[in-house]
Amino acid sequence: MKYTPTDVAGATIVDIEPNRDHRGFFARAFCAAEFAAHGLIPEVAQTSVCFNHTRGTVRGLHRQVPPHAEAKLVRCIRGAIVDVAVDVRPDSPTYGMHAMVELSADNHRALFLPPYVAHGFQTLTDDTEIFYQVSGSYVPAGEQSFRWNEPEFGIAWPLPVTVISEKDASWPLLAATSTTKAPS
Repeated sequence: MKYTPTDVAGATIVDIEPNRDHRGFFARAFCAAEFAAHGLIPEVAQTSVCFNHTRGTVRGLHRQVPPHAEAKLVRCIRGAIVDVAVDVRPDSPTYGMHAMVELSADNHRALFLPPYVAHGFQTLTDDTEIFYQVSGSYVPAGEQSFRWNEPEFGIAWPLPVTVISEKDASWPLLAATSTTKAPS
């Protein structure tokens, strides 16, 4: 696999390296030892699938706060999305920055997000499916979310928003949110 850093400290693009022949290809999509060697958290405690009917759907921006660390490996297995990692860790050198990466069933790319980084995405096609591998189990009381259109983040979503949950649309703006510090 090929590992490419993004503008958010610790957020890493993971590209497979397919071995192709007349049948198609085979590639490793995850290897705990290789992830650890690249400084990425290799544990998987939970796997989730997210399906979205409509192009332009936005989900996010979500994270778990301490002590509920949750690293994520996100991969689009049907359709295409633009995946966003936002650094909301006050002690991070990339605090306030975001990385936007296209993930699709065609490019087989994944995005690794370190703990305490906020995550969201927008679907670029109808009938999109996203596969998550997560290092910790989701704890509802540990959820912290930020508005998808937070002015401080300056995220230029590529499409008009067609679908968003009432919950995601109503998160407070950053100025009204207490950002819990991630451990150093």
